[in-house]
Amino acid sequence: MKLIIAVIQDKDSHRLIDALSDKEYKTTKLSTTGGFLKEGNTTLMIGCEDEEVDQALDIIKHKSSHREQMVAPISPMGGNADSYIPRPINIEVGGATVFVLPVDSFFQF
Repeated sequence: MKLIIAVIQDKDSHRLIDALSDKEYKTTKLSTTGGFLKEGNTTLMIGCEDEEVDQALDIIKHKSSHREQMVAPISPMGGNADSYIPRPINIEVGGATVFVLPVDSFFQF
């Protein structure tokens, strides 16, 4: 048995959860915050049998979109603010960061 932990953008969470539910994957949704953009995201915990992992990863891959987002850089702390000219930059966000972990035991009470 495996535990899949998938960190995705909030925008992708509903369609991914629906797609996983359609294939009868049980998911637990956690609201989390990313460290880089300091924005909300969603972390899904998905328990499945070893032979179901590839199908679950395929669903995650196809339902987690990459997109570009404009962000403004944060001014330097303690630096010379006179020479700092903030320019918004385009970065790629989205997709999924996925961890697959072995499960030694599973209990449901």
